[in-house]
Amino acid sequence: MRGVNLNVFDFDYDLTWAALIVNANERVYARYGSRDADSADKQLSLAGLSYAMRQALAAHRREPVEGSPDAPSPPRTVEQYPAAKRLKENACIHCHQVYDFRRQDLQSKGQWRRDEVWVYPVPENIGLKLAIDQGNRVEAVRPNSPADRAGLRAGDLLQRLNGWPTASLADVRYALHRAPAEGEIEVRWQRGDRRASGQLALPENWRVTDISWRPSLHGIGPAPCVHGEDLTAVEKAGLGLSDGSLAFRQGNFVSETARQAGIRQNDIILGIDNKRLEMTARQFRAYIQLTYQVGDRVTFNLLRGGQRLDVPLKLPVPDPY
Repeated sequence: MRGVNLNVFDFDYDLTWAALIVNANERVYARYGSRDADSADKQLSLAGLSYAMRQALAAHRREPVEGSPDAPSPPRTVEQYPAAKRLKENACIHCHQVYDFRRQDLQSKGQWRRDEVWVYPVPENIGLKLAIDQGNRVEAVRPNSPADRAGLRAGDLLQRLNGWPTASLADVRYALHRAPAEGEIEVRWQRGDRRASGQLALPENWRVTDISWRPSLHGIGPAPCVHGEDLTAVEKAGLGLSDGSLAFRQGNFVSETARQAGIRQNDIILGIDNKRLEMTARQFRAYIQLTYQVGDRVTFNLLRGGQRLDVPLKLPVPDPY
């Protein structure tokens, strides 16, 4: 990301792959690239990219090439963040570090809020399921959701959301990313030959979603201290646990903090502070980071050789990259 103008290349920096379709005047016509919590590439397709590019080309033909760039000036780069100055001059700056450096800058100014972790909300949060190969086509609308109450139906083509044109799932998520935490945003769509519009009411906490996959989560909150592979459904059943219950086997590497507390390789982690949790091992790590503070004293609940153990531990700061 060195030298990249963040005013122009404004996208979800945690993604594995992303594209922006721009003209020579830095006008962004469309974005492509998205993922869910389960897979980095399930929402990507050549057909979807081709569709977004054709929509961008059509917009380019409709609108004048000349004029002021969309992006404000002067350019803004990741090197301008103080955290970047701690790196060697030739060190690579990864995409997700844009989030890290921005967060650290805001934290130093006392301006960062925990709610800012909910970036690029998924359309399912407002009741929309969109097609992979035609990212602005509505496949399904959840009953009584904000999208349903706004009037959207399966088969509709989203034209604009929150004032932004939508040619792809990435465009939709960008529009949601720029939406307020609460309030209303306008949505416009096409149904057959008819165009329509409505207001999407955004309920409290509508942005919250599974962010356990995000690399930028690493530096938020305390170090989780434990990690491992989830038990299979059969293994959980053998312990009297439901399929969705938290249960994972501590991996080969045991952090120094966990080792000193008494956690061992192959211990089965069942939870923390005797809370009944329905989540995966990865989600548990994110749960600790988002729920607790560095220095909090907690108790890990685990099984070792069939015996239930409670291990107290003080949560440390996360390890540096």
